[in-house]
Amino acid sequence: MKIVVTGGAGFIGSHVVDAYIAEGHEVFVVDDLSTGQRSHVNPQAVFHCQDILGPAVAELLARIAPDVLSLHAAQMDLRRSVADPLFDARVNILGLIHILEAVKDLKVKKVIYASTGGAVYGEQDALPTPEDHPTVPISPYGVSKLAGEQYLAYYRKAFGIPYLALRYANVYGPRQRSDGEAGVVAIFIRHLLAGKAPIINGDGRQTRDYVYIEDVVDANLLALKSSFTGALNIGTGRETDVLSLLRLLSEKTGSKVAERYGSPKVGEQKRSALDCARARDALGWAARFSLSEGLEATLDYYRRSVSL
Repeated sequence: MKIVVTGGAGFIGSHVVDAYIAEGHEVFVVDDLSTGQRSHVNPQAVFHCQDILGPAVAELLARIAPDVLSLHAAQMDLRRSVADPLFDARVNILGLIHILEAVKDLKVKKVIYASTGGAVYGEQDALPTPEDHPTVPISPYGVSKLAGEQYLAYYRKAFGIPYLALRYANVYGPRQRSDGEAGVVAIFIRHLLAGKAPIINGDGRQTRDYVYIEDVVDANLLALKSSFTGALNIGTGRETDVLSLLRLLSEKTGSKVAERYGSPKVGEQKRSALDCARARDALGWAARFSLSEGLEATLDYYRRSVSL
């Protein structure tokens, strides 16, 4: 199949590209390299350095005539969404609409959409949280991703475009950037390997569901073959608080550096873990990597990296 991956030079998208190519698909990457890295793009993929809101994207997609769209291009920093909700909406909502308008008459067989399994729910009443839990996001990022799912449902009904929204938990692993606000695992690793004190925002008791990148890639591969339409949680179903995560990483790195504490961040929920029973039933998917196994593989990558 011909697959277009937007954001295919980024952390998650580049791994998905690798897997699609390994399966024998013809892959086209569309990425403006604002956060992605050209070096992460598989050399067997056809790369196009373009903004998803740029005027040339519609012509490019018409020329490629893809069978599948894998949409990973996004503004995915929750804190930036709070600081600049207009930018968040422009990328995550208008960018998606621009892509869907470009392909609505191209007979695309499937759209696989990278959504978020924490931020769309907001503060969760049931843990692990199923897909039918109320969606009451408390950040612009969560709002924009939920709006994206609703636009996909509209394009499905109006134009017959099948879609599958994968609601990722907190994804971590090799290639995750460690120089921003998002990606706590990579950020902690960068500090610990450099002998610097990691900063914990708030009391460190906030929990997240950490899912390893290879498990997320597996979900994207299975999504290609599935006829399911709608949203699926992709996580482990297990909560880990930030303090426990840091202590586990400190043990694995041998670091004795004491953590520092900062102010809680606006828009961040207190607890999150995803019920993934629907993904098991619809895709035959379940997370394979324990947190300890995933962190070991991630640490090995960063220890070998020239730069964090």
